[in-house]
Amino acid sequence: MRAWQLHELGDPIDKLAVHEIDDLGPPTPGMVNVAIEAVGIAFPDVLQCRGQYQVKTVFPHTPGGESVGRIIEVGDGVADLEVGDRVMMLGGGLVEQVEVAASGVWKLPDSFSSVKAAAVPVNYGTTWFALHDRAHLASGETLLVTGAAGGTGSAAIQLGKAAGARVIAVAGGDEKVAQARALGADEVIDHHDTPDFVDAVRDLSGGGVDVAYDPVGGDTMHQVRRCMAWDGRLLVIGFVAGIPDLPANHILLKNYSVVGVHWGASLGRDPESLGRQMTSVLELAGTGAVDPLIYPPYDFAAGARAIQDLAERKTWGKVVVEVG
Repeated sequence: MRAWQLHELGDPIDKLAVHEIDDLGPPTPGMVNVAIEAVGIAFPDVLQCRGQYQVKTVFPHTPGGESVGRIIEVGDGVADLEVGDRVMMLGGGLVEQVEVAASGVWKLPDSFSSVKAAAVPVNYGTTWFALHDRAHLASGETLLVTGAAGGTGSAAIQLGKAAGARVIAVAGGDEKVAQARALGADEVIDHHDTPDFVDAVRDLSGGGVDVAYDPVGGDTMHQVRRCMAWDGRLLVIGFVAGIPDLPANHILLKNYSVVGVHWGASLGRDPESLGRQMTSVLELAGTGAVDPLIYPPYDFAAGARAIQDLAERKTWGKVVVEVG
């Protein structure tokens, strides 16, 4: 079978290639074999290809940290899954088939497409953890979301609205602004028109926001910190635009918290939290409150291009590769 693999570090478009690998054997006890249908791509996939992620890249490396597929074989001791079930999982990746623990998959309703389900585990898991476990976002609070038309940003708008927050979104360009509005944002600021958006956010929020969700970093985070209300919580999600140095005196004077969000590491400390998060998100998907924003899906043959386009910020929403 085929798999995209990385054998040395570098840009995805240069270093990723399709390789023939061994077919799966029968699944071991407690495991299932899954034929992958769609794979979600996230910015950590870019960083892992370049060797810039928190976790060291191990070769050969197959990108794609979240997948959807159909079970094609069930191992001994698996009682609640059967051949033909559609499932969502962490892991899998840009490979045609994978063996995975039965305890690490979630059955999907037929109404939830494979492409949209592939957008859920990382972006919505990260965001659920950020808003609920780290920020303790409460109904009636104001939430600022930067990178609002991206994968995590779009998830933050939807989960923020589902929690009862008033959402102020920051996006760039007419298309992304329209997408943020369609996702349910109460107010949207176009940073192309308003590159310094601090005053606009303060006006819209009555002086400052309770929670800020920033996956952008860099100079954007310096604007975000100036938007914080007293007792606010600034969520550090990622650093697409670079890692900023935050002034401790400003944090003290404004009495806000800077809160790290390392969802992946949190799962190692509390493995059962993943099931709670995915159950909650899938319930919201059933009501329509979670409806991932998807960039036009890539074919399997364009797997490296999908990751490279994300690296070059040519995409919006969630990047998904269709495998089979």
